Amino acid sequence: MTTLVPLDSARAKKAKPTFAGYTAHELQRKSFPPLRYVVPGYIVEGLTILAGRPKLGKSWMTLDWALSVACGGPAFGSVMCEEGDVLYAALEDNERRMQRRIEQMLPEGLYWPSRLTITHSLPRLDEAGLAELETWRQSVDSPRLVAIDTFAKVRPIRRSSDNAYDADYAVLVPLQEWAADNGIAVVIVHHQRKMDAEDPLDSVSGSTGLTGAADTTLVLSRKSDGVTLYGRGRDIEEIETAMKLDQSRGQWLVLGNAEDVRRSDERKQLLAALQEAGGALGPRDLADVTGISYDNVRQTLVRMARAGEIEKTGRGKYVTLGYSTTCHNGHDHRK
Repeated sequence: MTTLVPLDSARAKKAKPTFAGYTAHELQRKSFPPLRYVVPGYIVEGLTILAGRPKLGKSWMTLDWALSVACGGPAFGSVMCEEGDVLYAALEDNERRMQRRIEQMLPEGLYWPSRLTITHSLPRLDEAGLAELETWRQSVDSPRLVAIDTFAKVRPIRRSSDNAYDADYAVLVPLQEWAADNGIAVVIVHHQRKMDAEDPLDSVSGSTGLTGAADTTLVLSRKSDGVTLYGRGRDIEEIETAMKLDQSRGQWLVLGNAEDVRRSDERKQLLAALQEAGGALGPRDLADVTGISYDNVRQTLVRMARAGEIEKTGRGKYVTLGYSTTCHNGHDHRK
């Protein structure tokens, strides 16, 4: 004989998921504190990868951030940072080198910040590294920034049988979660591959599991037109900033948006080439002289002519303003 189960009882017996979830309506009613920028426009709470070629100046940049946050001063010479406690794991340096660098970066007579803790040793993340970070966090009043220079020193040793993407992703997830849960910015300094990539993030050494796990990726790179800091992340606007290292102070300075700076530099090169030539030149001639791509030269010359910086003489050639296009016998040599 079949037993009929009341409809309400049948519904009550339906299995419920064990995962922690919420409805969209519940999410709508929640409020969250704003994300805290440690270095406004560049470093936000969460996990950031700073990648670049060896000896390019990544450590100088990281130490600048550490000092600026610990002092409550300007990073990059102009970007004001909120004061807080900093842990800088300078794992490839020693006390002598660190003292020399800070002496170079901070004005003479200034007290060095007690809110900056420096260490030259840290266990690997899968051993006691994360526990050590947590101990430091609990020991200070306002933990804001942790910098690990370099990632290779704390990276768990990967087995040959591990899948590269899965292993790289798994390495960083606990660190990313710790940073996010505690509202701390963690910066890990890493290397670039030797081969260039069309997408700057693809130039980061290792698999895309690293950049996939990180909240933000910054790539410091040098090309023929200068040094740029490219950034992309979940919580920052995509950036490409032209940078310059002040060798006397050991400090990176922001020159401006890389495209604007590049365009300005190209204009200066083209104007200098025209002045040097002492006559009319076309885009192909100027591309050969300056090494700037033909397309960039052609487009920039048009913009410069419209802005009144140079003059078009005919047949696609250009001269500097005030250049006489007529020779002594009255012949117009623009033709």
